[in-house]
Parts: sequence; structure tokens; C-alpha cells
Amino acid sequence: MDEKALPGRLPERDRPWVMRTYAGHSSAAATNALFRRNLAKGQTGLSVAFDLPTQTGYDPDHELAAGEVGRVGVPVAHLGDMRALFDGIPLADMNTSMTINAPAMWLLALYGTVGAEQGAELSRCAGTTQNDIIKEYLSRGTHIFPPAASLRLTADVVAYTLREMPRWNPVNICSYHLQEAGATPVQEVGFALSTAVAVLDAVRDSGQVPAERMGDVVQRISFFVNAGVRFVEEIAKMRAFGALWDEITRERYGVQNPKQRRFRYGVQVNSLGLTEAQPENNIQRIVLEMLGVTLSRDARARAVQLPAWNEALGLPRPWDQQWSLRMQQVLAYESDLLEYPDLFEGSHVMTALVDEIVAGARVELEKVLEMGGVVAAVETGYLKSALVASLAERRRRMESGADVVVGVNRFTETEPSPLTAAGAESVEQVDPAVEAAATASVRRWRAGRDDAAVDAALARLRADAATTTNLMPATLECVRAGVTTGEWAGALRQVFGEYRAPTGLTGAAGSGGDPGLAAVRARVAATARELGSGRLRLLVGKPGLDGHSNGAEQIAVRARDAGFEVVYQGIRLTAGQIVAAAVEEDVDLVGLSVLSGSHLAAVPAVLDGLRAAGRPDLPVVVGGIIPAGDAQQLRAAGVARVFTPKDFALTGIIDELVTVVREANGLR
Repeated sequence: MDEKALPGRLPERDRPWVMRTYAGHSSAAATNALFRRNLAKGQTGLSVAFDLPTQTGYDPDHELAAGEVGRVGVPVAHLGDMRALFDGIPLADMNTSMTINAPAMWLLALYGTVGAEQGAELSRCAGTTQNDIIKEYLSRGTHIFPPAASLRLTADVVAYTLREMPRWNPVNICSYHLQEAGATPVQEVGFALSTAVAVLDAVRDSGQVPAERMGDVVQRISFFVNAGVRFVEEIAKMRAFGALWDEITRERYGVQNPKQRRFRYGVQVNSLGLTEAQPENNIQRIVLEMLGVTLSRDARARAVQLPAWNEALGLPRPWDQQWSLRMQQVLAYESDLLEYPDLFEGSHVMTALVDEIVAGARVELEKVLEMGGVVAAVETGYLKSALVASLAERRRRMESGADVVVGVNRFTETEPSPLTAAGAESVEQVDPAVEAAATASVRRWRAGRDDAAVDAALARLRADAATTTNLMPATLECVRAGVTTGEWAGALRQVFGEYRAPTGLTGAAGSGGDPGLAAVRARVAATARELGSGRLRLLVGKPGLDGHSNGAEQIAVRARDAGFEVVYQGIRLTAGQIVAAAVEEDVDLVGLSVLSGSHLAAVPAVLDGLRAAGRPDLPVVVGGIIPAGDAQQLRAAGVARVFTPKDFALTGIIDELVTVVREANGLR
């Protein structure tokens, strides 16, 4: 009997998903070389990681960019950088995903211009700009402009691509970062769909798209999701996403074609679920998380990118990324997964779980809409507070042992790992000279262009931004004139202003019944009495452009529950701003959170600032993804303590902070 004719098999294998690795670092030339190697190994699409200055609209020579250039992605400051990034890579034949949000219009204009220079027809170019600004206010922190202005930019990109780049996904609604920030499956679905409704409403209400073409708009909206290790629940979540998306697009926007209503999504599995302790366990975590978005044919991802086993340690090397790509290839080409129809059709367990998530997510969506939509829910702090509270509960379960994390809070006995025996060589190292080279490069670029053309292009951009004119034509003129990323964003900052999102700490739930908190609270109170102050004061600071604030917020919540008075001003602060706040607020301790790898630049800047302000005695502690060698350098520079992801017990960290205060003040 022909094996292919066995009952239940598909007549033809389902096509594999697009396989990507999330890549970019150092420089456009270095990243281009990495892209070429990955494509040669069988990767079928590109996923571009941009550095934080690019994501937040700054050039490499801006003060806030110090220490951040080329660290978590590739710096792209102008058209020349984009040309170098895709040199020799035919964009007409490529499917490119770009993780870019606030400056998405700018990066798409650069990409399209390079494609046109290559001779590509824009109508053939396929890919995605992430362009979901709402989640930036809630979790990732690379927003620039206020919500209404940001949605206007998104609507303009949607309208432009509908006309000029019909194969392009102009927006990628991201629930990925909501899960990282603490969202339950119900919140993840409900909050992400609230954002999708806001985007579609903005496009519809802009008047740029005829009502009869809303189906074409819906068809190009994609989603970017997170897949955690509870992979059965993740399968149900994705099926729930599809059911609700079909309902919303049919009933709210009148889309009748079921193909246009199909839920289309790509996925990166849960990077923050990877552990520094026993990092070899991350391999099986990644595989399980991949299964959650591939096992169910009716809810299968269209594109998958996997993190590397060592991302909790630092930047992955090319070999580490190859390992993750091979995981996808083994599943797609060696297993029989793609030969069968949906494996869960008719499952009573799956149906009940899907129905439960759908019902809960519908309640969350309706709650947000009753508040006036997702923008109002951001501005009032409702969404952020809900996520901070959910993450606090998740942390409580892990700290209590109710949720087991192998190698972290259970089964911690281990043999030395040969994977990490090389020390710093087990992760990619970014040459400190990268930043100086990028700074010199952007200055040469500015010196070699027509200043009159630049001034005219920026003037047009500002003028159009003050109206309802679609900003893509003015942006394309800026690209051709040689405007830089920082100049484009700076012109729009002048018109739209900047936005500081709510921190979500007010009213956030604390640690519940943590039995160790009472003893720490007593130490905090006793130390305050001995110092003759009413309460101990802790400044939690986020220096530089790192917007991943989840850990800082959880420290702030737990410290507040322990009796500290917490000063937390949010993300994206200069060293000078942190120092000024520490002195003005007369704090007892400064805690810095840096997850972008810029700690060796950002932390010494704060220490130097405190010395210059006459407070060299003020203790400073640091938390982040910090290799052991870097931690030694920070301690030698004067940092009192260094905390890394292995320090997961928040109450224990707060207890140690009390010890730091006592040591700094000569108390026993």
C-alpha cells in the first residue's frame, strides 16, 4: 500500500512556513554578511533587528545613543546604510520582516527606495513592517510620538502600501510583547485585537481607503505572537485568535470574503522564558514552543523565527542561530507533520479550551471599547496596570514554586555545561569601535549631501504633518534628499511632540502571600529608623534607550510592598536625568536596569555623574543581562551589587538592597 495514500493524509503536503532568524548587529555590512550566510543555509526569509537608536529615531551621534549603537540590532541612519544592508540581496525575491514601529514609515521608505534602485517592482516586494505602536507604550518602550499621531502614521503606511505595495503587510499587530509583559492568554488575545480594531478604525476614518476596499486592508493585516512553553494552551490561544478575528472583521468591517478574513500570523517563541541557569534546557523549551504554533494546521503560523539557546546570556553567534534554523527544518522536512489535516479538529478538550479563551478575550475587548478604545486604555494606564499586575502574579507563582522552571526553582543541581565553558566566547561580542565608526559615518553622510535639498524636504515633512496629508510622499522625498533617521524623527517630534507612557505602578498588585516579605519589611523599617528617616527611598532608573521595563517595574512594585518609597520615572533617561533625580529626591539607593547590553557605558556615566554631584557615597546596584566578566568590571567601577536573570526571587533581591543600604551607611 502506498504510504502517501494512508487514511487521513493530505493529498499533498502542506507548504512549510517561512523560516527566519532575527538578526542584526554592529553595522550594515556585518549584518549583510550574516544575512547571506543564513540564506545560504536554507533560511527562507529575513527578519531585521534594528538597534535602539534606529528604533527610537536617533542618529548614532546623539547623546541618548551612547553605548547603544549596533548592540541589539543594526544601525540604519540613512539611505546609504540601507543600501549596504541589502547589498547583493534581491529584494524583489525576498520576504523581509522589519521589527520597527515608531519610524516604520521611514524604514519602509528606505527599503522601497533601495528596492527600486535594484530594479524591483514595488508591487512585487513582500514583507512586513511591525508598526504596532500600542504595545510599545505597554511593554517594549520604543515609542516616540503620542498615540493619536502614531496611529495616523500607521494609517498612512496602510493606505500607501494598498496602492503601491499590495503584497506588503503594512502592520504587524504584536501580542508577543504583551505576553512578555505579563499578559495571560485571555489578555493577550483581547488586548491585541483591541489594537487591531484601533488600526482598522484609523484607516477607515482617515478617508484614504474606499469602504469597498476594507477587505483588502484586512487581508494585509498580520499578527506577531509569542508562544510559551505551555504549548497545548498556545494552540488553543491561536485558534481563539482566528475565531475572534473572523468575527470582528465580518461584523465590524463587513468583510464577506473568508480568505480576506483569515488570521495570518508570524511567531517568535518566548525569548524571556529562556534561562541563564542550565541554558541547555532552553533547547527543549524552544522546540515545545515551536510545536504550539505548528501542530494545528488550521492555526499554523505563516512565518516562524526562533531564538537561540543562549539569548539569556548575550547576543547569539551565527552557529547558535543555525541550530535554531535546523530545528525548524527538521520539523518541516523530516517529520510527517505537514502531511495531515488539522490534528485537533473534533477534540472536545481543545474546543472547550478555545471557547474559554474566546469568551474571556471578548470580555476584555468589550471593556477596552467601552473605555473609548485602545488609545484611551493606554492613556488612562488601564492596560499597563493590568499587565504589571499579571506579571506580578506570574512572578509570585514562580517564586513560590507553584510554577516550576527546571534548573531555576527546581532541579537546580547540575553538571558544568560545556556549552558555556568558553565564557565570553559563548556569545557574540560587539566591538566597542562600532559606535565610533557609525558616528563618523553619519557625519560624513551629512557632509556630502545637498543641504538645501535636505532643508526643503524636512520643511515639507513638517508642513504635511500639520495637516491630514499622507506623510509617505514627504518621507520619500526626505529619503532621496539624504535626510537621516534622527532628522526625520526630529522633524515629526517638532510637530507631534514626544510621549511618556504611564508606568503602570499605581495600584499594581504586589506579592500577595509571600511569607518572606514580612521579615524584609521589618528590616526596611528598622533601617529607616536607624538612619533617622521616615522611609528608605529607592530610585529605579532606566538609562539609555532600553525600553524593556518589565523587570524594573516588578522590582519597583516589590520594593514598594516591602516599605521602600520608590521613585520611578519610566524609561529612556540620560545619566544626567537619573543623577539629578537621585540628588533632588535624596534617595538612599539607586537601582539601574539595563537589558540592551549597554551597561559598560550607561552605568559608569551614572557613577561619574554622582561623583560630580557630590554624592559618591550613594550606593548603586545594577540588573540586566550582564556577563560575568562585565559584572566584575562594574563592581570594580564602584557598583555595589550586580543582579542577572538567575536572581529570580524578587523578595530576596529587595532584602539584599536593604543590606546594601546598611553597608553604605556603616550599619551592622
